[in-house]
Amino acid sequence: MKIICIGLNYSDHAHEMGKPLPQEPLVFLKADSSLLKKNKPFFIPDFSGNIHYEAEIVLRICRLGRAIAEKYSYRYYDSITIGIDMTARDLQASLSSSGMPWEIAKSFDGAAPLGEFIPVDDTVDVNNISFSLEKNGDIVQRGNTSKLIFSFDRIISYVSHFFTLKTGDLIFTGTPSGVGPVRRNDRLTGYIGDRKVIDFLVK
Repeated sequence: MKIICIGLNYSDHAHEMGKPLPQEPLVFLKADSSLLKKNKPFFIPDFSGNIHYEAEIVLRICRLGRAIAEKYSYRYYDSITIGIDMTARDLQASLSSSGMPWEIAKSFDGAAPLGEFIPVDDTVDVNNISFSLEKNGDIVQRGNTSKLIFSFDRIISYVSHFFTLKTGDLIFTGTPSGVGPVRRNDRLTGYIGDRKVIDFLVK
């Protein structure tokens, strides 16, 4: 099972990070040991003093596919949820400034809290899905898939030309603006529309 992530896929987030808009999807991977399910608590690791949340819509792949044409991409996922791309921002900044890969800042144990999946059918407009994240009851992120730089279909087609997609693979599709730090005893709660799909504590 692969966890494929897309970076800088909302222009407002790219701007808040001071990065140029990507010309192609920016792809990185998380280890399967980064998954955190069933609203289990997230434990801040001892190697970072600046862990940030990044709420994203996550796609679950439902069939085998390689080199998928964009017009057929919709056939390859069957449900969505919210995932949190936990990021050791201090570690990422240090590695990036040295020109080094920064996977360890994104892929450490527990760095991918994952919510309850919601089935996607023909009645769902996947290009107009609203989602939000609360920290301690206050909204810190709002997003809508209409603002994606690269749509779900474009992402699936693009990554499938490099990686064979398999049933159960996950794709984190990018975060909107509003990312920020977490501290012990924070509570993060994520919604797709009005439906709560993830709710966990930071320890």
